[in-house]
Amino acid sequence: MHSPAERIGTLLCGVGESPVWRPGDQAFYWTDIPGKTLWRWKPDGGVLAHWNLPRMAGCIAMRDAGWLLAMEDGLYACGPLRRGAACVPRLLAPVAHGARGMRFNDGRRDRQGRFWAGTMVMETALASPAGRLYRYDANGLRAVLDGLVIPNGLAFSPDGRVMYLSDSHPTRSRVWRFDCDAETGEPRNRQIFIPALPEGHPDGAAVDAEGCYWICGNEAGRIYRYTPNGRLDRRLDVPARNVSMCAFGGAGMDTLFVTSIRPPSSPPDSLEGAVFALRPGVRGLPEAAGGPDGGPVSPDADACAARR
Repeated sequence: MHSPAERIGTLLCGVGESPVWRPGDQAFYWTDIPGKTLWRWKPDGGVLAHWNLPRMAGCIAMRDAGWLLAMEDGLYACGPLRRGAACVPRLLAPVAHGARGMRFNDGRRDRQGRFWAGTMVMETALASPAGRLYRYDANGLRAVLDGLVIPNGLAFSPDGRVMYLSDSHPTRSRVWRFDCDAETGEPRNRQIFIPALPEGHPDGAAVDAEGCYWICGNEAGRIYRYTPNGRLDRRLDVPARNVSMCAFGGAGMDTLFVTSIRPPSSPPDSLEGAVFALRPGVRGLPEAAGGPDGGPVSPDADACAARR
């Protein structure tokens, strides 16, 4: 049995995205993309904090003691986030977009510590396939897949040998599975993993300790769990239709943290844009941290905590 969704605070994000559990802080972090804000929530005490950003960050990832931010024009680094101190990102790798009006969207690290993130044209009505999937590692930033409209749903199997990727745009609305070389990070053998969700469009995703894939059903208010062979295993209801991404965390890695989107047409009393915590009855996997070159981090307090 899973617990009902618990709302976190009273905040409402324009586009809540990229939740990450940081074991060293015992806290969830996430980004509000149009709000140009990074948020932090500590379950112990329920304390919320936030930091303003100079531009939109589509996704975030742990980096040494600080953070990696995929922003509008490239990848940036910032140091540890402290209350009362500004977040001042430093450019690591610029990106040459294939069209105007683009930004980074969904992304995360793989099990080996490499960072992956997709780009999209912000005017989604154009259905432009100018989006790309990028990989950032010790060799720098490189595009590995193109022709995407709204890349989403990035997640990796427990051993890192399978990569999942979705395209959220209604003209695509599917999830792919790739074989992924754990040593080089090269994805191969692209196959359709989920042709279509029962309801809604596939958005952000996570993989649990059993290797099952949890995908947000945007416009459905549901999160679906699929087994590694593509069988729908269960579904969880969330009191917001536009769920955007989920991530496991908490002291026991048994909390599923869920962000959502608040469209401009949302009724004033709706919970669209809120963030939620659920107990789905299974445990997740800790996210990998990353070093200054984008690759795996050397052992430190955060990395050791992540491995426990």
